[in-house]
Amino acid sequence: MGVGDVSAFLELPAGRMHYEDEGPRWAETLLCLHGNPTWSFFYRGLVAGLCDRWRLVVPDHLGCGHSDKPLGWSYRLADHVANLERLVLALDLREITLVLHDWGGAIGMGFARRHPERIARLVILNTAAFPSPRMPWRIRACRAPLVGPYMVRRWNAFAGLAPRMAVERKLPDEVREQFLAPYDTPAHRIAIQRFVEDIPMSPAHPSWSELEETGRALASFADRPACIVWGEKDWCFTPRFREEWMRRLPKAEVHRLEHAGHWLLEDEPEQALGFVRGFLERTPLAIAR
Repeated sequence: MGVGDVSAFLELPAGRMHYEDEGPRWAETLLCLHGNPTWSFFYRGLVAGLCDRWRLVVPDHLGCGHSDKPLGWSYRLADHVANLERLVLALDLREITLVLHDWGGAIGMGFARRHPERIARLVILNTAAFPSPRMPWRIRACRAPLVGPYMVRRWNAFAGLAPRMAVERKLPDEVREQFLAPYDTPAHRIAIQRFVEDIPMSPAHPSWSELEETGRALASFADRPACIVWGEKDWCFTPRFREEWMRRLPKAEVHRLEHAGHWLLEDEPEQALGFVRGFLERTPLAIAR
C-alpha cells in the first residue's frame, strides 16, 4: 500500500463529517483533533511534515470546517465524542496517537476514556480535558445572555478576532482567510457559538459530568508515551493548564514554546513539528505491516 491523500466524508445521524486521511495506510496513525474556532486546516503543517512516515487522520468536528453545520443539533461535548467514535470505528483505527488542541482535548480524551485499548500515545497542544475554575473575560463576554450569541454569530466576534488574538505574529492574509472561510455566515457559525456555551463551569451544566469523568480517567493514561508542546503566551490555555497536564501525566516530555500563543502551530511551526516528530521517532510502535 502506498501513500494516500484523501478528503472524505462520514455520514452521521446529524450530517456529514469531513476528514482528511493522508500518509501510508499501514503506518502508525495520528488522529489530530482541532478546537474552536479552527478546523482541520490548523494541522496542515503537521500533516505536510509527517505524512512521509505516518498516517494522519484529521476530522472537522460537526459544524466546523467542511463538515455539515446543522442548526438543530445539540453540539454537546458527549455528542462530539460520539461522532469521533463513529469515525474511528468506521476507519477501524488502532494504536492511535492522539494529537489534541483546544476542544480537541476534551473530545479526544472523551473518546480515549471509552476506548483506551485503541490509544497508544498522546500529543498535547494547548488544551484541557478536565474542568477548570477560570474563564477568560473575552470568552465570558461571548457567553452573556442575548448579546453573546449576537456577538458570536452576527458580529463574528469570536472566529473573526481569533486570527489576531490567538497568535503572537501577524498571519498572512491568505492564511487568515482560510481560517475564516468555513464561517462566512451567521448560520455557519452555529458550532462556534455552541462550543462557547458548552464550556462547563459548574456541576449544573449539561456537559460537566462528561468533562469531569474524562478528567478522572486521565490517570489511566499516565503510562502511555506523551508529549506536551505548549505555547507559553496563550491567554486562554495559560501555563497553568500545562502544569496540570504535567501533574496528571508525570512521565510526559515537555517542550515550552516561549514566543508562541494559543495557535502555536502558526507561531512556531518548525519548532512544534520538530518536537512532535522527534517524540514519534523516539517512541516507535510495533505496527504489523
